[in-house]
Amino acid sequence: MTRPSTPTAAWRPGMPGGDNLPSGPGGRPTPPSGDGYGPQAGRPTVTLGSYPDYPSAQRVVDYLADNRFPVERTAIVGTDLTLVETVMGRLTTGRAALLGAGTGAWFGLFIGLLFGIFTAGNWLAVILVGLVIGAIWGAVFGAVAHAMSGGQRDFTSASSLRAGQYAVTVDAELAEQARQALGRMHLTPTGVTAR
Repeated sequence: MTRPSTPTAAWRPGMPGGDNLPSGPGGRPTPPSGDGYGPQAGRPTVTLGSYPDYPSAQRVVDYLADNRFPVERTAIVGTDLTLVETVMGRLTTGRAALLGAGTGAWFGLFIGLLFGIFTAGNWLAVILVGLVIGAIWGAVFGAVAHAMSGGQRDFTSASSLRAGQYAVTVDAELAEQARQALGRMHLTPTGVTAR
């Protein structure tokens, strides 16, 4: 086994010998564009304002759209994100079976519809059989999966992301035009209204 006489380092732009990349099986590689620290950033943007809720930020963009501003150059950016998991209720083996039956029924309905399309006889019976079999197997799998969890998660929940505030940004070259359009509106406690 041979070892190189000099230690090798990861390639970085601007390093001595950075233009001497070794050839690989696909030929001679070309160095990546940019500074080597990830993708290039988009166009520079300016924040027009920050709002406590999404409907207020949405009204600002809607107002700009109503005034013929190119809203495809704007963005609503949620900051201070928080993951909120709302507990919906207790999960028992019976409820897990019921939830599994509902999921299995939808899947069985889908499979029944696929088979029903190609059935020459009673296609409605094929769809109903698929629905019933899907519900039964879904209930079995739901109950077994809950029983195997060993009581680790005996509740159902729904997760959502919430932002602390919402900023409306616009491309820097259109910032002055957007500010002029927004100068004709004002923000009230209930939201944005035109003057």
